Amino acid sequence: MNMEAKAIRRFVRTSPRKMRLVIDLIRGKSASQALATLKFCPKHAATDAVLVLKSAIANLENKSFDVDSDKIMVKEAFVNQGPSMKRISPAPMGRAYRIIKRSHHLTIVVSAE
Repeated sequence: MNMEAKAIRRFVRTSPRKMRLVIDLIRGKSASQALATLKFCPKHAATDAVLVLKSAIANLENKSFDVDSDKIMVKEAFVNQGPSMKRISPAPMGRAYRIIKRSHHLTIVVSAE
């Protein structure tokens, strides 16, 4: 029987492009290997990914108590664009430049074979 659980973190204040660099490292790996990879990843987005991965693992263990932690795999991991905040920065000669502060939604699905 194939059990799976997911965790979602929404409105994370980093650009989706930066998070995708981190998420591509763990897709398809075992949960313990993915946690080890994220722990030593130098990118700041890895800390958010660790929280979501741990939450997905906990959700799976709550669904089924007889899950072997060695057989948990990262089945899906993806990042969707969230809302962007528009801000204005002063520019020379009375002009204004637009600053776009991006956000994203992170979803991780784990499964136990």
